[in-house]
Amino acid sequence: MYLLRHGQSLFNLHFTETRKDPGIEDPELTPLGHEQAQAAAALLGDKAITRIIVSPYTRALQTAEPVLRRHQAPVAVMHEVRERFAFACDIGRHRDLLAVQFPHHQFGHLPDQWWPQAHETAEATIERANRFRLNMASRGDHKTTLVVSHWAFILSLTGRSVDNGELLQFDPAEPPPETITWRR
Repeated sequence: MYLLRHGQSLFNLHFTETRKDPGIEDPELTPLGHEQAQAAAALLGDKAITRIIVSPYTRALQTAEPVLRRHQAPVAVMHEVRERFAFACDIGRHRDLLAVQFPHHQFGHLPDQWWPQAHETAEATIERANRFRLNMASRGDHKTTLVVSHWAFILSLTGRSVDNGELLQFDPAEPPPETITWRR
């Protein structure tokens, strides 16, 4: 399985500079974020991708677009691979609004509010990642699946802190990380 953290978002740009929540809900990618998405798509260009799972946040959907231009794989929009809810950027948009911006994806299966209403604990994020891990390990196509997700979710799966636009391989059949170091 391939894991791809979304490209730099407007939130990432401002938060990195100030370490303060800039209050941007469901931010889009910056120009650098689009470049990172293009670079990841190029790295995946010769890989066999038979399925793409993407988070419903705009930054993840935008990151997946260059990959979709290279791979004609079915897409599953899954809120289970969303970011840990901790900042304004983790407030999503209603599925109907997403469907207008991304008409080539299906959103009807999402709950009206697919993101949590309050802060999500590290333990809850890890539990969600472990459920996903077990689900993917039981599938025969996990080796050719791409997941476009977020920092905390990927950290919970792998124990690795990845940068915006970073791509890594992951085997969901391996045991979960023994320790996870969350940034402070």
